Amino acid sequence: MDFIIAGFADKNATLYRRLGVPLGDPAAFLQLGDQAFGIVRDLEMDRVRQNRPGLQVSCPADHAGPDGLPADRESATAAAVANMVRDRGVGHLSADRTLPLIFAHHLTAAGVTVDYDPDLGVNDRRSKTDQEIEYLSQAQATTESVMRMVCETIADATVDAEGQLLLDGTVLTSERVRSLAAVEFLKLQYTMPHGAIVATAPQVADCHHSGTGPLRTGTPIVVDLFPRCEATRYWGDCTRTVVHGDIDPVVKEMHAAVLEAKSACIAKLLPGVTADQAHHASEAVLLQKGYPSSRGTITDEPSIQHGTGHGIGLDVHEPILLDAGGGEMLAGEVFTVEPGLYGRRCGGIRVEDMVVVTPEGPRNLNELNEGLDWRSV
Repeated sequence: MDFIIAGFADKNATLYRRLGVPLGDPAAFLQLGDQAFGIVRDLEMDRVRQNRPGLQVSCPADHAGPDGLPADRESATAAAVANMVRDRGVGHLSADRTLPLIFAHHLTAAGVTVDYDPDLGVNDRRSKTDQEIEYLSQAQATTESVMRMVCETIADATVDAEGQLLLDGTVLTSERVRSLAAVEFLKLQYTMPHGAIVATAPQVADCHHSGTGPLRTGTPIVVDLFPRCEATRYWGDCTRTVVHGDIDPVVKEMHAAVLEAKSACIAKLLPGVTADQAHHASEAVLLQKGYPSSRGTITDEPSIQHGTGHGIGLDVHEPILLDAGGGEMLAGEVFTVEPGLYGRRCGGIRVEDMVVVTPEGPRNLNELNEGLDWRSV
């Protein structure tokens, strides 16, 4: 199959995986018969050759037509790709979901038919290599180290007369905790491109609310950290819930239910089992314990607001989802497993691990405490 993947490799993980360099300029990868080609800016050609031996690397100027190329880099790259494909007598290309319209436009103008292939760039990324699993394991271990620091900082905070948490004499807020995490990750050469979640009641009832304002004693605080390793570009993703001070019995029941739901899902992470089955195993635990599903509607009392997890790799969210309708899981696939319960009144509970699907059984990459009490002493 002849196909194209194009765009900016620093943003497009599928293209990055083919070129091996996170380029900030427009580039393209083409598979034409048994030959693979990379078209990149001239300044980047040697780096790409070093990272992807065997790839035939050229720059847009190598494929200029009689009238030259547009001055704009994106237009020039797209036009060069179209010229190359046309000059090689290729009349049809398949493209993945990420192909920018500018490339489709120039290819079509050159008489090349472009068809969308929904599986291109998806299925080949789902099953991770041993190296990719090691990168993910390293990223998750680093995420856990910062998670421990964050949760212990919250648990060891002092309290003012209004029940607000204090660190070094000043109010500890969601924003401040996220900053602490970001600084710690930077020391470890990780970044937080999508931020982080440090959320408590009532905001946590919206399960993706990042959280704002003071943190308080006696209320569960959901901490969700999902950094990217800048060396490997693979992601960590871990959630824990911490309560400073006394834990309400209602919160303890929610927490126990979430842990049981997580275990039920993980037990289903086997090749050939569907993601749908894994999700419903988790959801069934929460439903049986009396927690309703209320997806799309924020509730006062604890409810189920989302699916059970997602694929992860070079993107923090990758197909497929551990959710209703999810297809068969593959050996080597890596998922987050993150059931949760959320309500305005008592707050939220989420606990998230990263798990590898293997024929021998699920392999959990997390080792961190799952509890609510994170006091360091």
